[in-house]
Amino acid sequence: MEQISSQKLWTNCLKVFQDNVPETAFRTWFLPIVPLSYENKVFTIQVPSQFFYEYLEDKFADLLKATLYREIGNDTILQYRILMENTTNTLIDYRGDVKTVPDKSPNKNTNKVPNPFQKVVADDFESQLNHKYTFDNFFEGDSNKLARTASDAITKNPGKTAFNPLFLHGASGVGKTHLCHAVGNRIKELYPEKRVLYVSAHLFKVQYADAGRYNTTNDFINFYQGIDVLILDDIHELAGIEKTQNTLFHIFNHLHQNNKQLILTSDKAPSELQGVEERLLTRFRWGLTTKIDHPDKALRLKILQNKILQDGLSIPEDVVDYIAENVTDNARDLEGIIVSIMAHSLVYNKEIDLPLARRVIGQAIKKIEAKKITVNAIESVVCNFYNIKSELIHTASRKRQIVQARQITMYLSKAYTEMSLAQIGSLIGKKNHATVLHACKTVKAQMEVDKVFREEIAEIEKKLKG
Repeated sequence: MEQISSQKLWTNCLKVFQDNVPETAFRTWFLPIVPLSYENKVFTIQVPSQFFYEYLEDKFADLLKATLYREIGNDTILQYRILMENTTNTLIDYRGDVKTVPDKSPNKNTNKVPNPFQKVVADDFESQLNHKYTFDNFFEGDSNKLARTASDAITKNPGKTAFNPLFLHGASGVGKTHLCHAVGNRIKELYPEKRVLYVSAHLFKVQYADAGRYNTTNDFINFYQGIDVLILDDIHELAGIEKTQNTLFHIFNHLHQNNKQLILTSDKAPSELQGVEERLLTRFRWGLTTKIDHPDKALRLKILQNKILQDGLSIPEDVVDYIAENVTDNARDLEGIIVSIMAHSLVYNKEIDLPLARRVIGQAIKKIEAKKITVNAIESVVCNFYNIKSELIHTASRKRQIVQARQITMYLSKAYTEMSLAQIGSLIGKKNHATVLHACKTVKAQMEVDKVFREEIAEIEKKLKG
């Protein structure tokens, strides 16, 4: 068969996708995909994020499969390259195998994530810090005063204060990640020779999995034991992953014993983390554990005024005050509301005033409230509805009622929380993301053909929202 360019093959596929999905979905989920290569029956595409990849797998897996088979061949393997996590590729062949392998493509980008399987010289060490997050634009309030004060003390003497480790916890969007980057950036200013590394727990576990696959675990451990300031974000993502936790335990001990600074973040306090080994939780509590709460109104006003000033926007004071009064959860929501109001103003040619703010916020608040539902709350409501013990859905039982309750819990967790499929699986029976994806598809399929089942799901959702 004559060699055909990946761009031409993808163009053919796009025509099929456009005929089979709404125009909005096509523009949102298919046009951003970049075809990279087609070689040895492996078709590689680039997607913007892990969420983008999971959404494609959840909503369009069958369409992708059928189209690739039709346009390229039945033995085609689809390989995703996730742009925001460009150290790895996720390979999916539609026979059911899911793999993650190192990205071997040449990349001279200075912002690349440090490769733990190669030795890194000090001058070439990339900290992965976002330089726009500093103490100057991290606004202090009662909700974050202790966390900020401790962070400032750490920058002056990293690894040698009582705040080692520093464990920051709180809801999404309250400033944990911003503060972590601010600490890292300040330390790099004061101590340029120190090796500071910011890494998400998700990337840490992916790197560890690669190390095991390619027999480079010792290199992985040696790399992390050479860090002076390790910032590990979203530690709750390691829940249920015992081998990765065991390796982190040894890395933690080495760094702490050698007066290296550790900073950890989570959506929960150590005492509330499920699926994390007790010996690791004990070490998390060795230093300072502090919660960053939702910002009060005074702090919300500071954040809004800074956003408006930075972006050169013109928004009436009464609108700013209304936003600060009604959007109360986190800084991310505040900035999102500003963007939404500006977008509505431009698209619909509307003046920015209180009626417009009320309408935009009214729509957004419903979505924000839906996100507050937790996996634990969903599990409790589902198990009560079907009158089964909650712990049973975490077992390997194949009894029909238990399997159904487990699948419904996974389905609703996907719908009502911001957790990834892998996170949901780790919290519900230590299942993998493929099992959760299968559960979601099973529930959706049964709802389409079974009226009684559909009514049961509606009743459960009503209880969740009530």
